[in-house]
Amino acid sequence: MSVPVLLVTGFLGAGKTTFINRLLQADHGLRIAAIVNDFGSINIDAELLAQTSEDVIGLKNGCICCSLQGDLMRTLKVVLSRTPKPELIMIEASGVADPAGIVQSLMDPVIWKEARLETVIGVVDAPDSAWRADDPLWQAQLRGSDILLLSKTAECSHDELKALRADMASYGKNCILDMDDAPVPLSALFIKDDNPRAMLEADLQDDGRFLHVEWEFEAPLDLHAFQEAILRISDTALRGKGLLSFAGRHGRHVFQLVGKRATLSSAPWDQEKGCRLILIGERNTFDADAVLRKLNELRMSAPDV
Repeated sequence: MSVPVLLVTGFLGAGKTTFINRLLQADHGLRIAAIVNDFGSINIDAELLAQTSEDVIGLKNGCICCSLQGDLMRTLKVVLSRTPKPELIMIEASGVADPAGIVQSLMDPVIWKEARLETVIGVVDAPDSAWRADDPLWQAQLRGSDILLLSKTAECSHDELKALRADMASYGKNCILDMDDAPVPLSALFIKDDNPRAMLEADLQDDGRFLHVEWEFEAPLDLHAFQEAILRISDTALRGKGLLSFAGRHGRHVFQLVGKRATLSSAPWDQEKGCRLILIGERNTFDADAVLRKLNELRMSAPDV
């Protein structure tokens, strides 16, 4: 019997990892394997999800839908060879991935016999959607989804959400759930259809439009200096993720940047002192060299420990 696969797509910072984490922690009794794909070789999402499930596998150095199609197939085979076999597989696509390429890969007849693509779930950042409406990648992710999950809806007014739902419906999307309203039941994520999924015909979006910077430092940072640096970097960065430690503060912290919104939260499972950070932006506005120089200045301001 083939194992159902849920593919989770959505733009940078939409809330894909949060959704998968909630599902992994839900009281459903299923063995779920999660395959996560970060943009670059520092796979923050895999480390965050690994605190919830032992079956998290990180794919690095690009998008699954592009250069990692071979890696995805090999990873699926490894997951499916485990004893006991997972009862559900979740694949988190990179925020810069068009799901069409992943769908095409999963239609491989050999894979289909053991792992069938059940549903493509699109996570939509509700307050960010007005800025993304004309983005061809955002549109491709929307078109390629069977179910849409609206995230961060508490930041929107009733009228804004009503307009957003109407806009989503104009794409022919009738199954639109509020990710923040209540726990999404697992049964709601399965499309009842006896016919094999039709191939998506949309042109793949070129992920060459994005650049990323990966930065590591072996010691704690000065918190104020880091905040000042991020304030400048956020003018052009679309997304940022990291595991950081700061002088005078216990443990490490999870850093999240989406546009101008930046947060730090405690990561109590990880007591190392080093810092790892990845920042992503669009090629025509994101000066990767300047960003790297700004980050390297943090080394000079780091206190001696």
